[in-house]
Amino acid sequence: MKETLALTILAASLLSFSPNTVADKAVLAGGCFWCMEADFEKLDGVTDVISGFTGGILKDPTYNGNHEGHYEAVEITYDPNKVSYKKLLDYYWVNIDPFDGEGQFCDKGTSYLSAIFVANEEERKIAEQTKEEVAKAFPNQTVITPILDASVFYPIKGDEIYHQDFYKKSPVRYKVYRWNCGRDARLKELWGDRATH
Repeated sequence: MKETLALTILAASLLSFSPNTVADKAVLAGGCFWCMEADFEKLDGVTDVISGFTGGILKDPTYNGNHEGHYEAVEITYDPNKVSYKKLLDYYWVNIDPFDGEGQFCDKGTSYLSAIFVANEEERKIAEQTKEEVAKAFPNQTVITPILDASVFYPIKGDEIYHQDFYKKSPVRYKVYRWNCGRDARLKELWGDRATH
């Protein structure tokens, strides 16, 4: 009887221990990685957001040094049981200006361009679907944001690690920057109540 009870308790505890520790990653560029990190860390199902660079061929790009050819981007770790890749991208679109071919908001230049980096054909299909939805919603504008093959993601590191969680470490400076950059005003203009701020 005790053995049966013990086995029942063990089985119940194993079942209650969720094997859903599955985590997927998505890499997205949307201008300033401070803002992208702050926005995506608010999304339910996202467990981590890392700022860095991707999309270029230069190895070990740095913020203050050479990051030519790279996009400022974030690597988002998320639980697909809580938030789907589609929902992640729906959220992405309303946090960028997909019509700006010069950068994002006040930040101009190739490193500030928006882009979706896909790891496989399934992600590409979903990304193309969401891009088409945006295009249909704005028939008189051209969606500039490209869908690109994923490449090496270089997290911010070393003496530039202060960029990670910048909105938490320097909240006043971050809020002043974001306000002056006009990010939220433009998002509201584009997306109305769908904008997350």
